[in-house]
Amino acid sequence: MKILLANPRGFCAGVNMAIECLELAIKLCGPEIYVYHEIVHNKYVVDRFTKVGVTFVNALSEVPRGSYLLYSAHGVSPVIRAEARERNLRTIDATCPLVTKVHLEAVKFTREGYRLVLIGHEGHDEVIGTMGEAPDNILLVETPEDVDNLVIPSGTKLAYLTQTTLSVNEANRVIQALRQRFPEITCPPKEDICYATTNRQEAVSALAPRSDVVLVLGSQNSSNSQRLRELAKETGKPAYLIDGAQEIRPEWFENCKTVLITAGASAPEVVVQECVDYLVANYDGVVETVTVREEHVHFPIPKELRQLQAAGRPPEPASL
Repeated sequence: MKILLANPRGFCAGVNMAIECLELAIKLCGPEIYVYHEIVHNKYVVDRFTKVGVTFVNALSEVPRGSYLLYSAHGVSPVIRAEARERNLRTIDATCPLVTKVHLEAVKFTREGYRLVLIGHEGHDEVIGTMGEAPDNILLVETPEDVDNLVIPSGTKLAYLTQTTLSVNEANRVIQALRQRFPEITCPPKEDICYATTNRQEAVSALAPRSDVVLVLGSQNSSNSQRLRELAKETGKPAYLIDGAQEIRPEWFENCKTVLITAGASAPEVVVQECVDYLVANYDGVVETVTVREEHVHFPIPKELRQLQAAGRPPEPASL
């Protein structure tokens, strides 16, 4: 069996930064840290931190007053930040800078009098946080059909934003529908879908046609990982989204000569290598790494955490 190992794959700069933030926070403050939502959407990563004492919560009411709280890579709304201040929580912001960019765009367009259309998946942590910047001014759409159902008064200034982890093709279809219906609609000068999402999709599009089966490492609640699986299936190849080698099924590889392995932006390399090792051991797999695009992006940890590291002390409570 030939194993095509897609590159780029796995952790993006935002995920690396968020995980580095949590690891450093544990070192500085101890493991009794709370994280609002999953630090990244990956079961392996979340389980690893849970085992050392980190608690992941979906409501700040679960966090004792005065505790350490880290915001996940997906960002949070102003309401959550205000609640954290009210509860006197010691906060560390691990939001991906590319998500922060979308939040700032939402604020900017709203101040300039635009009505906003956000292209994204309802219920996703990132979407909830972004819509929270202007909850009365943002309409959410997911499909071209949703665009048809929008009710926008004549003369309204419109702008659109996108979730950072969407399928490029999927987003473009919705953008096309928006432009056809609202020719005057505007958008940020630089697209919102992040470089890592785009690059991993590009690699799957290039390499899936060369394979018989595609394995995508990532969790079911990972938007960008789901998009990779969907993109591979669009090429006509069977594609499976799995958390690790323990989920591999032998029947997937009947009459299979070539397997493509990739990973979503929140999936660690260790789970990729476990799958590679499984295929090498069970199918005499021969690995060929194929680089479609180089990545050299790095985000520094937040300023407040760098200052705490330099001082060697835990963070102060959020100011009221």
